[in-house]
Amino acid sequence: MSEFSVDVSSAEPPFEQVRRQIAEGATKGEFAPGHKLPTVRRLAADLGLANNTVARAYRELETDGVIETHGRKGTFIASTKLGKSDVNAAAQTYAQAARRQGLSLDEANRLVEKNWPR
Repeated sequence: MSEFSVDVSSAEPPFEQVRRQIAEGATKGEFAPGHKLPTVRRLAADLGLANNTVARAYRELETDGVIETHGRKGTFIASTKLGKSDVNAAAQTYAQAARRQGLSLDEANRLVEKNWPR
């Protein structure tokens, strides 16, 4: 049985539910760096999902740097993740660039909201 679950009655797509649970687990320390995740096929079978659904969640997590895939060895929680200081530095850089471009705070926030992953 899996440590993940999917609510089929939710408006949130199943791939996003899987992606969110893994990302939150990594962020909250529920999954330590190096924690091995189930294979795509195993997790899909456990959750009653298509392989492509879980594969999409894994692809997005890998793109975001949350997980790392090591070929036949498996998929693992990434050992490096951005700390709050890294995110704060990125926010400062963005704020300065937005201000130089003449954007208001509301306009800058709207751009962040528009580009926030859903």
